[in-house]
Amino acid sequence: MGFRLSKIYTRTGDKGETGLGDGRRVPKDHPRIEAIGEVDTLNSQLGLLLAGLASEQLEELIEVLAPCQHRLFDLGGELAMPSYQALDKAEIERLEAAIDVWNEELGPLENFILPGGSALVAQAHVCRSLARSAERRCQQLNAVEPLEGFGLAYINRLSDLLFVAARLIARRQGIGEILWQAAAKP
Repeated sequence: MGFRLSKIYTRTGDKGETGLGDGRRVPKDHPRIEAIGEVDTLNSQLGLLLAGLASEQLEELIEVLAPCQHRLFDLGGELAMPSYQALDKAEIERLEAAIDVWNEELGPLENFILPGGSALVAQAHVCRSLARSAERRCQQLNAVEPLEGFGLAYINRLSDLLFVAARLIARRQGIGEILWQAAAKP
């Protein structure tokens, strides 16, 4: 491993700019920095989900979701260094395979469900919604500076995986899913 931070503060960002891996300086509200920030937020919340899964001994979910933290860090690297490519199609296929296995057990979704039922189910939904937010930020960046590689597909598939994970957590905890109830018609 090459580069390590020996000093946490550099003072180079005090005037509202930050550096990218390719040496460019951009405003801290640049679409690329917004995308990096959303991916980082998702990764932090995924860490919280993983801690909860560990306390509940839900190893089968941890085995699938723990590598996602590393891949999100890779995605952040791709966003920070535009010529760098870390994600590949095999990682997307890994997520799809997990979705297929879990969905087979869960069966088809017949109603809309709400985030909740337990703190862990709700946290999985927080991660899912943050994945969607990160995807939107990446798409906004893509409109300005086209992204190469598999990052957009990865973040999209990850949100799908997190939705299915929330359902599987509810099942493992023996908690019924909270079904959406439409408002009464006036």
